[in-house]
Amino acid sequence: MSLRLLPLFLLANFILPSFSATAAMQTPQEASEALKQAAPKVYMDCNSCDITYIRTEIEFVNYVRDPKDAQVYVMVTTQSTGSSGREYTLEFTGEKEFAGTDNTLTYITGNQDTSDEIREGLVRILKIGLAGRGTAPGTAPMRPPRTCPLAPYAGKTPIADRITVSYRDADKVETDSVQDKWDYWVFSLSGRGGFDGQKTSRSYSFNGSLSANRVTEAFKFRITYSGSRNTDRYSYGDIKQTNTRKSHNLNMLAVKSISEHWSVGTGSSAYSNTYSNIKFRFNLAPAVEYNFFPYSESTRRQLRFLWRPGYNAYYYQEETIYDKTEEKLWSEEFSAAFEIKEKWGTASTGFDFYHYFHDLKKNHMSIDVDLSIRIFKGLSFNIWGYFQRIHDQLSLRKGEISEADLLLQRIQLETNYSYYGQIGLSYTFGSIYSNVVNPRFGY
Repeated sequence: MSLRLLPLFLLANFILPSFSATAAMQTPQEASEALKQAAPKVYMDCNSCDITYIRTEIEFVNYVRDPKDAQVYVMVTTQSTGSSGREYTLEFTGEKEFAGTDNTLTYITGNQDTSDEIREGLVRILKIGLAGRGTAPGTAPMRPPRTCPLAPYAGKTPIADRITVSYRDADKVETDSVQDKWDYWVFSLSGRGGFDGQKTSRSYSFNGSLSANRVTEAFKFRITYSGSRNTDRYSYGDIKQTNTRKSHNLNMLAVKSISEHWSVGTGSSAYSNTYSNIKFRFNLAPAVEYNFFPYSESTRRQLRFLWRPGYNAYYYQEETIYDKTEEKLWSEEFSAAFEIKEKWGTASTGFDFYHYFHDLKKNHMSIDVDLSIRIFKGLSFNIWGYFQRIHDQLSLRKGEISEADLLLQRIQLETNYSYYGQIGLSYTFGSIYSNVVNPRFGY
């Protein structure tokens, strides 16, 4: 045999048979699993999503636990719509080999959508964003260019040929122009009651609310009412006590959009609460707000500053520690709020200062913090906290406090501060993949 024919001889008798045997040993399931390993690695950043359902319905990507392992980072943020629904903003960010392939899609729910309808809609939008491909009913799969504008991450991998995202025919979709007979008005009613008891005590409670609001890009109007009644009865031998607490709260807010950064408006409220010794309180307060970031970016970041002067009229059930049964006061409020959501985590903090003009020492100041930071792979640091300095308890009852009032918490007590806080760490380790869904035994 000549030396020129030797490579062909080796190829025909050794290399090709060995390759064919190896291919034959691979089952269809193994081939499918090997194909899926090449699919995009996706990190879902969404606290309000049904992640288990998403993983079950979208199987053409690999889900990872840590954003550092992701090729596609999907952040889902939400905000309320004027019709009491939700607007979901889905931001797709390409990482590593997909860097620069970014996209933003939105999904809006109605106020009567069920949780199942909402998660189905989110999955539909996620499929569009992740696959960037589509199939018209009765046709072969579409094969768009690799630079499809729908951020086709899965479309750039070998699994692309197995993906289809269908759509409804135009003639199956209602095309009549939408006519809102309610003119953007949304009304809501709710009510509930409860009871519990044992041999020596019984409790009853009832609360209800109603609201009407109208929200457009240019104007927001909202009016709400809520009321509650709680009764506790204790009976032990000769001791019999009944404690009833009632409250009513009516609020109105009107806001005018001036620009992407400025808003003006006014708010008013009427309030009564037996626990706080307030027979009736009325407040009227115009306000102006500035947002450092455009309001259109509010789902991702906000830095808002608000100034609100106000007029207050108080009528008390009993004489206060300041020898008042009623008073009219002017007040002023300054507040700031910062909220941001990024790949490293989320952060929000708020500061509020409120005082009365008749005596600047009559004021309260509060600050709250909510922080979640990803330190490194699998490890997150979380902190929640609230602190308030209180120097304006104008409605405190005058006179001695009975033991029954103290133990049954019938009346508000004097304090100059309140607080709460939580600090925690969470750490997860193991396989970076989390594709398998197994709901057995509820875990």
